[in-house]
Amino acid sequence: MPIREQRRIDMLVICNGYPAHVYVAIMFYSPESCGGDGKDFETMGWWSVDRGSCVNVYANDLEDLNRYWYYYAEAADGAVWAGPYRVLVSNRAFDLCYGFVSSADADRYIGMRELDIGDNDDYTLTLVP
Repeated sequence: MPIREQRRIDMLVICNGYPAHVYVAIMFYSPESCGGDGKDFETMGWWSVDRGSCVNVYANDLEDLNRYWYYYAEAADGAVWAGPYRVLVSNRAFDLCYGFVSSADADRYIGMRELDIGDNDDYTLTLVP
């Protein structure tokens, strides 16, 4: 029987190691999709992550795009994982260019936290208390 070669899948995975349900948004360098007035960054959300589970939020080679990624998470009990990078987002599912977001598209500001993935092609981030 021939051996099948498995294709490696590069991705950014976010796991919920927190005791409550969490919702996650990300931002990443994306000049092909969001160049020019889009300010080269794309924002996406919301992924719903049960306690003890993981979600794939980006399914391509990470390091080839950029070593710096940004994320924000909020738990059902009010806990947040936030940072200083202010982004306008929708309360509904979204996929927007950073520079094109208007108050008609979005509901509130959140603060993204920077994630340095180094030279990794894939990366798993676990949200913990």
